[in-house]
Amino acid sequence: MKPTLVTGATGFVGWHVARKLLERGERVRVLVRDPGRLKELDGVEPIQGDLRDPESLARAVEGCAVVYHVAADYRLWARDPKEMYRSNVEGTRHVLDAARRSGVERVVYTSTVGCVGIPNEGIGDEGTPVGIEDMNGPYKRSKFLAEKVALEFAEGGFPVVIVNPTAPVGDHDFKPTPTGKILVDFVRGAMPAFLDTGLNVVDVRDVAAGHIAACDRGRVGERYILGAENLTLESIFGTLAKAVGRPAPRIRIPYAVAYAAGVVSTAWAGITGKEPIAPLDGVKMARKKMWVRQDKAERELGYRPGPAAGALERAVEWFRTNGYC
Repeated sequence: MKPTLVTGATGFVGWHVARKLLERGERVRVLVRDPGRLKELDGVEPIQGDLRDPESLARAVEGCAVVYHVAADYRLWARDPKEMYRSNVEGTRHVLDAARRSGVERVVYTSTVGCVGIPNEGIGDEGTPVGIEDMNGPYKRSKFLAEKVALEFAEGGFPVVIVNPTAPVGDHDFKPTPTGKILVDFVRGAMPAFLDTGLNVVDVRDVAAGHIAACDRGRVGERYILGAENLTLESIFGTLAKAVGRPAPRIRIPYAVAYAAGVVSTAWAGITGKEPIAPLDGVKMARKKMWVRQDKAERELGYRPGPAAGALERAVEWFRTNGYC
């Protein structure tokens, strides 16, 4: 059996993709910068490497039939934004070039819902018009450009399928992700107020299953949104309040106030080098409800996401058990 390579297995979504593949009985190889960071993935074959190191990628993909390129530099603030472009854009090009040279039969590239067009006061899908001018901050811009690289390879005849996860939640959110940090802050009691915004929330296990469905049934060069439920931040906090027995915040912050806080917090981070409490790019993203529909994935991939409430509760329990709260 030829191995399947997963990049980003020390991260949230990548870990779940690798776990799902192991459960299917596949031979799983993972690209990691530090093998010591691999947790609870017994049976995988670690290859030490970096998205910015083409030689290490050539070693990682050698002999593989399938590659799941999940790894990304996912931050809402970085002192040197060029780092995101090196990992997300050039790193994606390096992975796909190495896979093509090695004769890989299929690549699933993990993009983000941030690259999907969202109409004002509406719900977006894979066909909603969008351009780089709609991308706030280096993370979204770098992922948008990386998705263009994946499409470029697909248009050139290389079998690449793209998935666009929304806001995954659940267990094993090690870092945690920006969404996971919202949950941790809520459980800690460090979320006294909220913005009038919204997310499409999805169980990370469903996202992992969607990756595999995209590999099995996805059309080359197509994008598939992997989401579940469109929820306001207020309703998310309501679900969390029931799970932890803590009252949900009742104070709604005006956007102008949040923006001002983001400006000050981000400017101070530029001086200190410490991550801002309220990254300005995150505030800008929150101005629009990131609501989408996943009809295409359901229709073409057989994708069937479950309700988000169970995943939110599982995430809270995992964070508590592992000392985050």
